[in-house]
Amino acid sequence: MNRRNFLQIGTIGTLGLTMGDVFRLEAAKHDYPSKVGKAKNVINIFLPGGMAHQESWDPKYLAAQEYRGPLGTVKTNTGERFSENLKLTSQVADKITVIRSMTHGEAAHERGTHNMMTGYRPSPALAYPSMGSVISHEFGSRENLPPYVAVPNPSRHSGSGYLSFKYGPFGLGSNPESANFSVRDLAMPSGLTGERFASRRKIKDIIDDKFSKLEKSDQLDAMDSFYMKAYDLISSPKARAAFEIDKESADMREAYGMNSAGQRFLMARRLVESGVRFVTLTYGGWDHHSNIKNNMNRQLAPFDKAYATLITDLSERGMLDDTLVMVTTEFGRTPKINSNAGRDHWPQVFSIALAGGGVKGGYIHGTSDPTGSVPEDDPFTVDNYAATVYSLMGIDPRKELMADGGRPIRVVNNNVIEPKILK
Repeated sequence: MNRRNFLQIGTIGTLGLTMGDVFRLEAAKHDYPSKVGKAKNVINIFLPGGMAHQESWDPKYLAAQEYRGPLGTVKTNTGERFSENLKLTSQVADKITVIRSMTHGEAAHERGTHNMMTGYRPSPALAYPSMGSVISHEFGSRENLPPYVAVPNPSRHSGSGYLSFKYGPFGLGSNPESANFSVRDLAMPSGLTGERFASRRKIKDIIDDKFSKLEKSDQLDAMDSFYMKAYDLISSPKARAAFEIDKESADMREAYGMNSAGQRFLMARRLVESGVRFVTLTYGGWDHHSNIKNNMNRQLAPFDKAYATLITDLSERGMLDDTLVMVTTEFGRTPKINSNAGRDHWPQVFSIALAGGGVKGGYIHGTSDPTGSVPEDDPFTVDNYAATVYSLMGIDPRKELMADGGRPIRVVNNNVIEPKILK
């Protein structure tokens, strides 16, 4: 410690300030207030397991068979090529940007997922918040709806990290594709009228006020916030209606597909249309170490129908310009087909897709090399990805949020927005 630092710490103590106070004062100099950006809503379609880029967005149809793989290709309406199982998506390619040079260094599922959900590599010293939680923290709720919803349920790395857990996602607790689908804890308690429910809330408020004078903590504040949100949801017919997927016409449900992909994608549209700011939905398992041909044929066709319908539906409703739709996964798959006719983990290069919310349509960003092994040009890092998404939402990537102990942490490690993909 040098003399200057020693004197500074001495001064802090004299003024009765803690290091946390100093961090907060320092962070206030660079507050970068958030304001709603081009993307007023986000739908993050996360494909857990690591979807093969070669069998989806970046087919290597000119490579040798052991790299090319077993599937053919389809020409898009922009003249590019996608996998043969993206026939419907190929007809909306003019509305999306495909990033073929996504890259990071995490080959384990948990670590790769953490990367893509938070914008940070995992750290044993700090739990980082997911993007949805940061957006919940910055913008709050609309129309009595949770700002951040997980369809069907939150995953391990979709939570609030060092932020209060009141900024975590609201999980449906049930699958929208189920015949008996209902959202957990959303209905009015049996035998309870709206008047009696309001009366019970008043009694609870009196009790909570007594307890809050005895003990104050983040957990208590968060629990109180959850109770308030739950009350708003239960007591608001308009808010509850956002989750009622059976209100959609039979034709619309069929257009998306009467399966897990279709109904989850449709639910995501209903939620952002009603006022939810950030929806994370998960679909499928894409960890295809064996028999990749049959696995992709089975899983990619429902995705193709649901995704193409979602993009078209949002566009026809005039919502696509305001809604950022992301298709992400934790990493790609190995360049060569393995001995089990599958592909293994490969984070060196993979593909994601973005549409709407201020992103160009009909654009391919970056390329991988001829065997799909590494980025050939315009490598797109997790920092690029997170900074660009936050910027589109109206959050400056330089913004700092407070972790435990009053320590300011930037929402993104580096301010590296990628202008090439923006309108």
